[in-house]
Amino acid sequence: MAAEKWVYMVTAQTPTNIAVIKYWGKRDEVRILPVNDSISVTLDPDHLCTVTTVAVSPAFDQDRMWLNGKEISLSGSRYQNCLREIRGRAGDVEDKDKGIKIAKKDWEKLHLHIASHNNFPTAAGLASSAAGFACLVFSLAKLMNVNEDPSHLSAIARQGSGSACRSLFGGFVKWTMGSKEDGSDSVAVQLADEKHWDDLVIIIAVVSSRQKETSSTSGMRESVETSLLLQHRAKEVVPKRILAMEEAIKTRDFSSFTQLSCADSNQFHAVCLDTSPPIFYMNDTSHRIISLVEKWNRSEGTPQVAYTFDAGPNAVLIARNRKVAVQLLQGLLYYFPPKSDTDMRNYVVGDNSILKEAGLDGANSVENLQPPPEIKNNIGSQDQRGEVSYFICTRPGRGPVVLPDQTQALLDPETGLPK
Repeated sequence: MAAEKWVYMVTAQTPTNIAVIKYWGKRDEVRILPVNDSISVTLDPDHLCTVTTVAVSPAFDQDRMWLNGKEISLSGSRYQNCLREIRGRAGDVEDKDKGIKIAKKDWEKLHLHIASHNNFPTAAGLASSAAGFACLVFSLAKLMNVNEDPSHLSAIARQGSGSACRSLFGGFVKWTMGSKEDGSDSVAVQLADEKHWDDLVIIIAVVSSRQKETSSTSGMRESVETSLLLQHRAKEVVPKRILAMEEAIKTRDFSSFTQLSCADSNQFHAVCLDTSPPIFYMNDTSHRIISLVEKWNRSEGTPQVAYTFDAGPNAVLIARNRKVAVQLLQGLLYYFPPKSDTDMRNYVVGDNSILKEAGLDGANSVENLQPPPEIKNNIGSQDQRGEVSYFICTRPGRGPVVLPDQTQALLDPETGLPK
């Protein structure tokens, strides 16, 4: 290892994911081992992602991390577990262009700088910790030349945040709970890539971007300790649902996919209510959105839209195709219009080309929307302005990638400090 004060960096982008068969409850708090399998859809990182830059230099005197521009402590066990596991698997690194050579044994003495940025609210029920820890592990593995496949890396990411293991793959992903005490078989595997079912369009209603009152970690712990429904769910219900969901994804059976997603989301929130004291993640707006989707699906005779809610009030709505997604967006904007001074491109973000298809790119277009014809009984007054902060239009997406463009790095290549 040369004595010069060089900085060696890698920047990566990792998607978030939304579980359609939920993970709720750990059998081992330290290793983060779940009480049941789970299945998720990876969301397009162009719309929802974490970007992380990791840097190493002999000039750094301690490990440091910045999240969304603010320095945070790395002393927590979750960060320490991930760092220890990755350092233990590091390989030799050589960058001939920069004259940098790092031997495997040197990684134990070298310090790291880490900068991470989410392009969506942290801790608001949009799985930011999943994308964050997956990106941390993926980028460090690239920096340190760790020769492991994504499933092995997923077992490390899992020790930072359980659902992070599922963000190491694109498309449709299963986290197998495993049975070994050391957690070595509790890993993520890809069921199908993002191109397998590319008709699907996902609209997220961000009902609140505030931090939730009960964190997932403490909520899970309380549910495991007090909810009899959780025990029944993990033992009797989820194993059957996992098999049925795998088949629905494999055969692109949207009716089964919808029935399973909605039922599992509702049961997860029932477990939260069955917890003592009860946990309320959804709110009245969440319930109104469920009512809207349920009525529409019933009126059509076949399911058009699946809904699922994680540990927060935000609705993740999965439309069977683009045409349905356009109708869904029109219905949502009829019931939850933006405040009068809102620019529509700030109210519908992500893939906002859908606005044009929905005839919603003009100034007065929302005022001209007609009530959805299939909903005879209103789900409350039309004007629920302000109840939805904004909508994100997205789709199933790819797994993590390295970003070779240095301009996308979050750390200065000379100093290794945030730009």
